[in-house]
Amino acid sequence: MAPRTDGLLVVDKPAGCTSHDVVDRCRRIFGQRKVGHAGTLDPDATGVLLVGLGQVTRLLRWLTGLPKRYTAEVVLGVATTTLDASGEVTESWDMRGVTVEAARSAAGRLTGEITQVPPMVSALKVGGRRLHELARAGVEVERAPRAVTVARFDVELAGAGDNGPVLAIDVECSSGTYVRSLAADLGALLGGGAHLRRLRRVSVGPFSLEDAVSLGTLEAGPEELVSRYVLAPAGALPGMARAVVGGELAGAVAHGKVLAREVLEAAGARGGGPWAVLSEGGDLLAVYERRGGEEAKPAVVLVQ
Repeated sequence: MAPRTDGLLVVDKPAGCTSHDVVDRCRRIFGQRKVGHAGTLDPDATGVLLVGLGQVTRLLRWLTGLPKRYTAEVVLGVATTTLDASGEVTESWDMRGVTVEAARSAAGRLTGEITQVPPMVSALKVGGRRLHELARAGVEVERAPRAVTVARFDVELAGAGDNGPVLAIDVECSSGTYVRSLAADLGALLGGGAHLRRLRRVSVGPFSLEDAVSLGTLEAGPEELVSRYVLAPAGALPGMARAVVGGELAGAVAHGKVLAREVLEAAGARGGGPWAVLSEGGDLLAVYERRGGEEAKPAVVLVQ
C-alpha cells in the first residue's frame, strides 16, 4: 500500500463534475480514502477547489470561511429555474436598452453587507437534506435570509444577447455568497431578470488559479507530482498566527497537552487564536485554540 499523503491540493475544477467527483478522483489518484474539500462548486462552475489529503482534511474547517473571488457572465433578459444556464427558461424581458452604466449602478446596490435567500439549487442543507436534492424532487422549502458581504462587484460589457446585454462580472465576496443570486438580483434591479453563466472561482483566500493544477495533470502520475503540487500541512494555513516550538514543548504539543497561553505567546503566538503550532523544522504539529482566559487547548493534533 502506498504511503498516505498529507497535504493541500489547489485543484482547477473542470465543468461537468461535482466537487465530490473531484474528491473521488483524488482518492483514486493518491490511493487513499481520506480526502475532502473546502467549499462546494456547482457542477457547471470551474476554478479553485481546495482539496485536503490525509490529515489536512481535519484542517479544512479553517479554509471554508475564506473569502472568494469569482468571474462570470450575466445574461440579461432571461430568467431560469436554476438562476444559471443549466435551468429551464421561466420568463423573458426586453432589456436591450440597459446600459453598462445602469448595470454598474445596480451592482453598487448589491455591494457591501447584504442579505440573500439561498437558492433552492444550492448545496445548503435544510432538515438534513440538501436544497438541490429537494428541488429535483419538486419540493420547495422556506429558506431564511443570510447575511453576506460583497466587497467588490465590477461590471463590464461582454456582448449582446437576444434579450439584452451580456455582462462580464468580477466579484469578491464572503464565504456563503451565491453569485447566481447576485445575477438574478441584478436583473431584477434593472427592471427584468437575468441568469448566470460561465462561473469561475478565481481564488479562495490566498489560493488562486496560479496555484492550481488540473485533474488531468495529476492523473499523469502522482508520485513525481506530490512534491510539486501538494502543499505541506503548514502551507494549508498561511493566514493563521503561528508559534514555533522545540524540545519538550514540541513533545507536549504532539501529545495534545493543554498549555498556558503565555507559553505559546513566548513561542510567537499573537492575537486571540487559533494558532498554528510548528516544529523548529517547519512541520505543523497542531492547531491550538483559546480556552478560557489563560489557557490554550489543541483543536487538531497531527500525527507525525
